[in-house]
Parts: sequence; C-alpha cells; structure tokens
Amino acid sequence: MGSLDGRAVIEFEDESLVSPVAASISTNKNSFHEITHISAATSAKSYRQHMRNSVIDSIKIVIFSAKINILMPLGPLAILVDKMSGSHGWVFFLSLLGIIPLAERLGYATEQLACFTGPIVGGLLNATFGNITELIISIYALKSGMIRVVQQSLLGSILSNMLLVLGCAFFSGGIVFYEKEQVFDKATASVDSGLLLMAVMGLLFPAVLHSTHTELHFGKSELALSRFSSCIMLVAYASYLAYQLKRQKNQYIPVDGGETQTEEGSDDEEAPEISMWESIIWLSILTAWVSFLSEYLVNAIEGASASLKIPVAFISVILLPIVGNAAEHAGAVMFAMKDKLDISLGVAIGSSTQIAMFGIPFCVVAGWVMGRPMDLNFQLFETATLFITVLVVAFMVQDGTSNYLKGLMLVLCYLIVAASFFVHIDPSSIG
Repeated sequence: MGSLDGRAVIEFEDESLVSPVAASISTNKNSFHEITHISAATSAKSYRQHMRNSVIDSIKIVIFSAKINILMPLGPLAILVDKMSGSHGWVFFLSLLGIIPLAERLGYATEQLACFTGPIVGGLLNATFGNITELIISIYALKSGMIRVVQQSLLGSILSNMLLVLGCAFFSGGIVFYEKEQVFDKATASVDSGLLLMAVMGLLFPAVLHSTHTELHFGKSELALSRFSSCIMLVAYASYLAYQLKRQKNQYIPVDGGETQTEEGSDDEEAPEISMWESIIWLSILTAWVSFLSEYLVNAIEGASASLKIPVAFISVILLPIVGNAAEHAGAVMFAMKDKLDISLGVAIGSSTQIAMFGIPFCVVAGWVMGRPMDLNFQLFETATLFITVLVVAFMVQDGTSNYLKGLMLVLCYLIVAASFFVHIDPSSIG
C-alpha cells in the first residue's frame, strides 16, 4: 500500500509538472493557428489589393497614357448614331476615327508582349497583329459579299506601307540625320522585294487571263487558278518564315555596327510597362472591339460613298489602309528618327510582304471555305499600280542607303496613287 501511495503521489506530482507545460504548448499552438489564420487573411487581402492596383495601373497605362486615345469614345458614338439615325456617312466617319487608337494600342500591346517572347517571335507578333485590323475588316467585308472592297483594301494596305509608311520613315530619318546617309541591310530588303514580285506575278496572271478572254472554262479557270496560286503563295510564305526562324537570329541587324551596336541596342531596350498576361488580355480585348466596330464600318462603306460622293475604290484603297496602318506608321517613323532604319524597313516592307503573301491568299482560301468567289483578279488598273509600286521601292532600297529625298519621292508617289484612285471608276461596279 505504501508503495502504491508513493507511486500515486509521484504520478500526481508528475501530472502537476506536465500539465502547465501541456497547457502552454496547447496555448501556443492555438496562438500559432490564430496567427497563421490572420496572416493568411492579411496575405489574401493584400493580394486582392495588389491585383486591384495592378488592374488600375494597367488601365492607366494602356487607356490613358496615349493622347490619341481621346478618339476612343468615337467608336461607341458611331454605334449610337447607327442605332438612332442610320446616317451612313457619320457612322463611317466616326467608326473610322474610332478604330485609329485601337490599331495604335494593338501595336503597343504587341510590343509589350514581344519583350517577353524574344526578338524572333516578337517580330512575327508585330507583323501579325500590325495587320490584324486590315484582316478583320477584310473578313467582315468578305462575309458581306463585298469582294472588291476586300481586294482593294488589301491592295491599299500594301501601297500604304510601301509608299507612305516607308516614305515618311525615310523622310523623317533623313531630316533628323541630315549630315549622313542612313544605312540598312540591303540583302534582307532584296528578299522581301523578291517576295513582293512573286505576289505581283500571282495577281497578274488571273487579271491578264480575264482581260484577254483566254480562259479554258469561262468563269471557272480564273477562280481555279487564283485558288491554286494562293496555296502556292501560302507555302512560299511559310518557307520564308521557316528560313527566317532557323537561319536568322535577328531579321534586321544594322550593317555597320557589328557587335558594338548590338550590345548598345540591347542596353537601349526599354523594360516592359505591363506584364505578359496583361499584354495577352489587352490584345484579346482590343481585337474583339476592333472586330465589333469593323462590322459597322464595313456596313457603312457603300452608304458613305453615296452620301459623301467619294468613290468606293478611294475609300477602300486609301482611307481604310491609313487607319489600319496607324500603328506601323507611327512605329516606323519613331525607329527611323532613332537611326534604327532596319527596324523601320522591317515594319514597312515586312508588313507589305505579309499582306501580299499571306493576307491576300488567306482571304482567297477563306472565301473558298465560305462559298465566296474571292479570286486574285484585282483588275488591270490595280495590278499595274502594285507592279509599278514594287519596282519603285525595289530601286529605292537596292543600294542599302536612304535620305530625306528618297522619302519625299515615295510620299509624292503615294499622292499620285491616291489621286488616281479618286478619279478611278471600278469596272465591276458599273451597272
């Protein structure tokens, strides 16, 4: 009994010693859970606050940083005017102005995304999204059966890039660097010029076949030839992309800078202002809004032509491409004024090459799928204009140098083209 009582006393003493420690551990454990819960709630709250601030900052950068965005409200105003009055002239004018800042912001978002993808993929993204406005307008016009508007708008995009955009880049760069001639890689420019001549050949044969009435099957051979040539042009453009990705680490490298200029260029690169996912989200939002607004623009073309007494050919070849090329125009001039003429050349001629070798054949194939007889017969007047333009630009870039005089000549050539289409009557619209 004595031993049992002693054991009970010892156990009681042990329990009295252990229970405060256990209580302390339990209290600390509960306090740890409470602190963890509070810190998790604080982290979640701070994360939500950070996300909210990030969204607000992104909106400020994309929407409110550029002065040209003051034209953005004209897009919704065009829709409102269409619903209330149906005035095609005002709807066309307002939607045309409303698309300009969207095209510029598309170029900005693409440049931000290119900072994360590298120079090769970034160059392809710039070329693709730089032309997305023209392609969207063309798809809506093709869906509405306005085949001539599609043809003329794509043709006008090529002419605008090669004459107006490249001319302004040469002119502005030549004025800023008046004491020297700017140089660029003439080998790359020659490759692009060769692709453009191939595109001219693809457009020339259906037009000549139609004009000479030498079709084997009237009304069918021309369309079949156009679809076959379009597939060949798409294969050629895919081969060009493969060559560019595999053989060239950078498509446009300055000729007389070597490694020193490349290192300086890498030091001069600006850090991205928005994140990669923000760039992707903004590209999606802007592309969707351009698509929505393009439908109103296309539907108002014919009515605007009648009310404003402006030929449809002039609207399609001159006005629409100027709006679609707003981003390329600003970017090419900016790079030329920074003595980065190779990039300007890549923006202007590279964009023209993509429209000629991808945009036009893609619309022919898309029309084939949609049941629309879209072909490569751009009529002799338009095809001759494109052929002469490609020759002029090829001669301008063959020596690999530029100055303000060359730029002025290209801009004046574009004014001649614009005046020609203002007095041109589309034969397919007669009757």
